[in-house]
Amino acid sequence: MDILIRYLHLLAVFTLIGSVIIENIAISKTLNKEDIRQLIKVDAAYGISAGAVLLFGLALWLWVGKPSEFYTANSVFHAKIALFLFVGLLSIYPTVFFLRHRKFEGDSINVPSSVIRVLRIELIVLAIIPLLAFLMARGIGL
Repeated sequence: MDILIRYLHLLAVFTLIGSVIIENIAISKTLNKEDIRQLIKVDAAYGISAGAVLLFGLALWLWVGKPSEFYTANSVFHAKIALFLFVGLLSIYPTVFFLRHRKFEGDSINVPSSVIRVLRIELIVLAIIPLLAFLMARGIGL
């Protein structure tokens, strides 16, 4: 069971990171209707994968693998969780933008630079989380 949960957690992490990478590649200063529709689909995959990361992460913390005290007492674990939650909060802004404009009329829509900036920040912060996971697994932060 431990290996299965770890594998599903890792698969969800890859999906989450892949979704954010795709969003960063697909976003531009102007988007047409089809671009918005596709970004909404990618953003939905992002949201589902974030939920899966959270679910399988909780399973690893509380039920399988190392004792929960290993994680609970680890300051690096706390930083990792804080960054994950920060990325989750950041992701609300682009999601709301995409959903608000899913039925816009016209040829294209201008994307605020703040939406693009938030997507870039998400990607940078997500790049830090695996490093923290590696450090945490080695017992650093206890």
